[in-house]
Amino acid sequence: MAADRAAILAMAGDYKVTFDFRETTPWRADYTPIQSKLSGGHESVRVVEDSPTHIVLQHLLVVGTTGSDPMVIKHWRQDWTYEPATVLTYEGQGKWGLTDVPADQRKGSWSQTVWQTDDSPRYGGWGKWTSEGGIPRWQSDWSWRPLARRDAVRKPPYDRYFSINRHSPSPNGWIHWQDNIKMGLVGGKLVPFVQESVLNTYVKDSDYDVDSADAYWTATKDYWAAVRAAWDAAIVANKGVVVAEVADTGSASGERLMGYADDIKAGKLKTADAVVKARAVIAEVTRR
Repeated sequence: MAADRAAILAMAGDYKVTFDFRETTPWRADYTPIQSKLSGGHESVRVVEDSPTHIVLQHLLVVGTTGSDPMVIKHWRQDWTYEPATVLTYEGQGKWGLTDVPADQRKGSWSQTVWQTDDSPRYGGWGKWTSEGGIPRWQSDWSWRPLARRDAVRKPPYDRYFSINRHSPSPNGWIHWQDNIKMGLVGGKLVPFVQESVLNTYVKDSDYDVDSADAYWTATKDYWAAVRAAWDAAIVANKGVVVAEVADTGSASGERLMGYADDIKAGKLKTADAVVKARAVIAEVTRR
């Protein structure tokens, strides 16, 4: 367990990130894979919570270079829980539910739950940290996830991914590898369209405005703690959550919740007032 925790906590730091997306094998004769896409940027990853059985890491994307008044965007969040009884998993079309982890698979397992930029849910899975060929690796079970914005904005024929998710520390950072089957409804049945390989590479690098990431987080962390708590309460109350998916912002709450944080940072809104507004938005978008 100590080695597992060390591997998870080692993902915190400051990084140059490369995102490599490649559609590889089409699973339908009428589908043509799109062109591969390579992009990148800088991210600061901070430890938000750290207890023996639960670790929370927040990613902060920094856009721009030192001296250019960079923009900080609260990016994805990853929560790790040791030997979980349940995991929040995607069920399709804006719905997430609490899935029981089989009792015979809990021992020694860690769940990873990934959240969107506004702390609404994205996907979850569980697996074990192992060492194969001398390389530490966590690998999830096969799990569902909603479309990423890179795909959603194109309005493709598929509407979700069926995926395996892997994390490994490297000598100069870590990697996040995804094996995605892009799936969609045809005649009321889910069918595969294309296989996608995604490799996100995090290389230690502080040659960017790291202070701007920390300044953003210092100004907004209390607000985001309250937002996380509001989402958690909604999930517990409903044994899951329903939130409309929006291509450009990830969820129906994305633009407003992110905007309140920006207003706090700019001194336009007090944290307490922003929290009241955020709770109202979450109640609105999760109302059934």
